[in-house]
Amino acid sequence: MDWYVGTMGFAYEPWRNGVFYPAGMPQKQFLGYYSQRFNAVEMDSTFYGLPSAKTVQNWTAVTEPGFKISPKTPRAITHDLRLDDSAAQMATFLDTMRLLEDKLGAILIQFPPDFTVGAAQRVDHFLGQLPADLRYAVEFRHRSWDTPETAQMLAAHNTAWVMTDYLYMPARITYRTADFLYLRFLGRHGQYPDKDREVEDKTAVLQNWRAQVETHLEAIDTVYAFFNDDYAGYAPATANKFKKIVGMKVEEIRPYQQGRLF
Repeated sequence: MDWYVGTMGFAYEPWRNGVFYPAGMPQKQFLGYYSQRFNAVEMDSTFYGLPSAKTVQNWTAVTEPGFKISPKTPRAITHDLRLDDSAAQMATFLDTMRLLEDKLGAILIQFPPDFTVGAAQRVDHFLGQLPADLRYAVEFRHRSWDTPETAQMLAAHNTAWVMTDYLYMPARITYRTADFLYLRFLGRHGQYPDKDREVEDKTAVLQNWRAQVETHLEAIDTVYAFFNDDYAGYAPATANKFKKIVGMKVEEIRPYQQGRLF
């Protein structure tokens, strides 16, 4: 089974100047450097707008072999249009993401917290129009979706139900709806003023998530897991902690970082 573990985005200001990226490293070198330490990234920038073909091709060119990029569906589709009349925009987005070729991971489709189960038919129709040769993962942020019916709908499209450790939905793997799992580890925005070191030790929580994944191993071939800084204070360190828990090789980030933990 393949584990793809990384962070949500990669070019954050607090990670510069020796925190994650070496001091003086230009931003154009960030993604390549990042891909030497993690084998996947959730590409947050695509949420804010469609990148150019040249930009996407550059992502492929600068990253290590076997690296996976999971792009986030543009907010124009999920938040502004809320899927209405969005087929053409989604098709353009997917065509652009195909330029990643074998580095394309699962495509994240995240809905806002006020997007309720009343839109179930709209979601079902939307998923039914997507090309079946790509992988998709859907994140709901309203508890009205937490039903077996939602799981049945997603399973019919072999679309993963994103399991999150976050405020809105239960932190558990209740439903497996595809042949892969997609996990997101988020924290309350702004709870840590500095984002250059771990503030909370999430070891026990992450071990519990690993144990939950264990119960699904016979039915899946891939797990994606992504972390943000708000989860424990510093996403790269927490992602490395999870890599160690699941048995992946860990590339050290910053030799003196360990002395500042907790």
